[in-house]
Amino acid sequence: MDADVPLEWSTEESRTYSPADTDREMEYRTYHHESGDIRLKVAPASLDGEDHPGYALTATTYPGLDLSETIRIRTVLTFERCERIARQFMDLFSASYDGPGSLEDALDYAYERTREHR
Repeated sequence: MDADVPLEWSTEESRTYSPADTDREMEYRTYHHESGDIRLKVAPASLDGEDHPGYALTATTYPGLDLSETIRIRTVLTFERCERIARQFMDLFSASYDGPGSLEDALDYAYERTREHR
């Protein structure tokens, strides 16, 4: 599974489950950058309290610390599409990231190129 992600990233958690109110199988996956500075999550949008079908890609900076922040990057209909966007985000982030001082710049760079344009 990690073969599909850039070398600087690893799969932290991956689950498949069926919610109580449906027999449709859902998926959930988180990725962790080797620096520990950022985590990506691909999960059903409804887990974050959204009344939106499909899957949301979110990024959390400095996970587990008091100063952590989570942003929603994109919401799409299928898990597979959200996974493709997550891999694109990881590639873009890794290309721009050069240590903790560049976290915000790398995050902005990847976010701007993968977010939903309205």
